[in-house]
Amino acid sequence: MPPLRWGIVSAGTIAHDFVCAVSTLPESDHKVVAVAARGLENVQRFAELHGISAFHVGFEALAKDPKVDIVYIGAVNTVHYEVAIMMLDAGKHVLCEKPLCVNEGQAKALLDYARERKLFCMEGMWSRFFPAYNHLRERIKKADLGDIKEVKMELGFPISKVERIRMGHLGGGAVLDLGVYNIQLALWVFQEFPDEIVAEGELNEENVDIEMNVRLRFPCGGVAQMRTSGVKQLSNQAVITGNEGKIMLYDFWCPIELTDVDGTVRSYPLASSKIECILKNTVGLRYEAEECRKRIMTGELESQIMTHKDSLEVARVLDSIRKQIGIEYAEDFVFKLKRDSLK
Repeated sequence: MPPLRWGIVSAGTIAHDFVCAVSTLPESDHKVVAVAARGLENVQRFAELHGISAFHVGFEALAKDPKVDIVYIGAVNTVHYEVAIMMLDAGKHVLCEKPLCVNEGQAKALLDYARERKLFCMEGMWSRFFPAYNHLRERIKKADLGDIKEVKMELGFPISKVERIRMGHLGGGAVLDLGVYNIQLALWVFQEFPDEIVAEGELNEENVDIEMNVRLRFPCGGVAQMRTSGVKQLSNQAVITGNEGKIMLYDFWCPIELTDVDGTVRSYPLASSKIECILKNTVGLRYEAEECRKRIMTGELESQIMTHKDSLEVARVLDSIRKQIGIEYAEDFVFKLKRDSLK
């Protein structure tokens, strides 16, 4: 089988780290063949740094590139939907950074279209592909923790002045950027949709959230307690507790270490990339890249680790939280008009 040929949307930090991560996988399986961004200087520099043979100014040119099989979208949240649709239109498979879209309406339209086009599409919820998550899943399946009663987690960094976090027109806010990790873990552990979502948050001068506290209650009786902050450094740990024991994930959005139910500390070292990554543990993006290759090879349209249903449920919780704490984006209004016109 020839290698999966990747095109990269954006020449920013996460795109840099994704390409670094892919470089740690066998060249016989993965090859980055093109990158696209808005500005010539940035995209040319990016291509030279990573040894990418083709670079494009504008995403349309990447969509038309016949050498690209799958596109990784690492652009700001508000363009995820339109760029992903563009790539699907051109017959490309899609791996899109979290959150998949700004709201559930966009996410459903995108995933429905991918299925209609018979193309693989996945939200890049990289956390779920780490070996530590696999271990946790096995422990839960074997009932080694007993009945899960609580997931308690917090995730926070002083990043509120970063433009893509601070500005509403970029789909900013702690909820979409950080809170999504809390939500996906809670849903992944309990494997059901919450019957109660209670949220409170603090907004900045742009009417974008900088902190939030959320409580999810599940039909099984379990509870998820989560705190997210874009202004404070938090512990960034998650504790999954059952009536027979608990597991703690350190840096739970990208964990390479956990304390197991028997008290053993387990470590899962990452590979080393030739060019250094910028963000923490982002070589771990290699796991989701390899998942894409495996699913595409077998003709599947989605991953069973991060299904289309999973993405829609995460988006639904995000929408509920934003509604409760008073955050709206222009994209919400557009999809509301579409729904109203169908009534």
